[in-house]
Amino acid sequence: MTAGLLVAGTTSDAGKSTLVVGMCRALARRGLSVAPYKAQNMSNNSMVCLDPDGRHAEIGRAQWIQAVAAGVAPEPAMNPVLLKPGSDHRSHVVVMGHPAGEVSATDFATGRRHLAAAAHAAYDDLAARFDLVVAEGAGSPTEINLRASDYVNLGLARHAGLPVVVVGDIDRGGVFAAMFGTVALLEPADQALVAGFAVNKFRGDAGLLEPGLRSLEKVTGRRVYGVLPWHPDLWLDSEDALDLGALPPTDRPRTRVAVVRLPRISNFTDLDALKLEPGLDVAFVSRPADLTDADLVVLPGTRATLADLDWLRRRGLDHAVVEHARAGRPLLGICGGFQMLGHTIADPEGVEGTPGATAQGLDLLDVRTDFAAEKTLRLPAGEVLGAPTTGYEIHHGVISRGPETEEFLGGVRSGNVFGTMWHGSLEGDEFRAAFLAEVVGLPPSGVSFAQARERRLDVLADLVEEHLDVDSLLALAHGGPPAGLPILPPGGAR
Repeated sequence: MTAGLLVAGTTSDAGKSTLVVGMCRALARRGLSVAPYKAQNMSNNSMVCLDPDGRHAEIGRAQWIQAVAAGVAPEPAMNPVLLKPGSDHRSHVVVMGHPAGEVSATDFATGRRHLAAAAHAAYDDLAARFDLVVAEGAGSPTEINLRASDYVNLGLARHAGLPVVVVGDIDRGGVFAAMFGTVALLEPADQALVAGFAVNKFRGDAGLLEPGLRSLEKVTGRRVYGVLPWHPDLWLDSEDALDLGALPPTDRPRTRVAVVRLPRISNFTDLDALKLEPGLDVAFVSRPADLTDADLVVLPGTRATLADLDWLRRRGLDHAVVEHARAGRPLLGICGGFQMLGHTIADPEGVEGTPGATAQGLDLLDVRTDFAAEKTLRLPAGEVLGAPTTGYEIHHGVISRGPETEEFLGGVRSGNVFGTMWHGSLEGDEFRAAFLAEVVGLPPSGVSFAQARERRLDVLADLVEEHLDVDSLLALAHGGPPAGLPILPPGGAR
């Protein structure tokens, strides 16, 4: 029997990705070949990897970092279906790393059988090649309105006979009720797969939690596999824009970086490396006033450039960005944010929605963007500002530069205004140091982004080993769901 485990959550952002990352690193350190997996990811944070044919492919950023934690090469099978929201009602679909049309909200109940088939085939492929597959669910497994078409949570568990561990974020409150209800609302065949629970983000004396844990075990007939403590230094490549805050107050003479929080922001992990710099305060903002005293403004990537440019204008942020740049202060646009800085954006084929849509940009860079149906996926490398750098490209926009423009990482520089099509370039320590010295006069800090990421992956794995019963979880993955688990009402009455 193939070893596998599904980590589900009481809610979105309960800690599923965190637990999978920690388990991937912990189990890999035990000498196991571990594959992370998420059947369907809905996120605009993605990464470029290689498919089995050596072509560039796209997967969710969370599965990419989980593969890094496991010490294996990221591949499309680890996230076979990626949905990238383009609006509140439609998402662009990526299947096995490549574009595959769109899906609407109404398709969720009836139009995803082909996606389920692709996802299950990818899981079976991984299970045949790795010692263990640690799968991550999506949202809550108890979205009973969508159960008939589910292939990410209990649908996957049924397909592969996977035991399920439900993680809950105690920091949100109500974790015991959420865990009990997650099981109780499921139909009996699904309840039989839910083996137990894990608590995430506990603060304080764990002994105070014991009575609640024992009561939960008693009323559900399922064990709690451990309690992960809240840790102030944990940081992982993000999947969702749930924790992006406002510009923090400070009385220190630090360099302030304001990142415009676009409604459909994508790949905001581009800014993770800046957050590690000791001389910077980095925050995501959405008001013109928040740009007033910023030393550096960043327009990040977006899955809907035209719609987010319109949002920028409706909020008056377009004037604030232009005033910032014309005052001689540095401005960085990344991918969609870079496209906004040009003269014109055109969408003749309706890649972002309406065929023939056009908009005037902010006229800060001599470029034009035309959206094309074919998506560009690349892993470029080069040198700029005297420093080597790498990155990745994921975009439909084709950039046309003016004849006198200065090239900058697949984009354009004009004085204090920088535009690049490369995501991830700031993760390179030499380039990041050169860029910050150029734009804000910040001396090199010596911070290594790659080393910081590795340290935090190891810290998380240490926490998993110390606070979760990894031996029992591994035995569960090999043995499958325990027999004789009690069926709870009201789901048990179905």
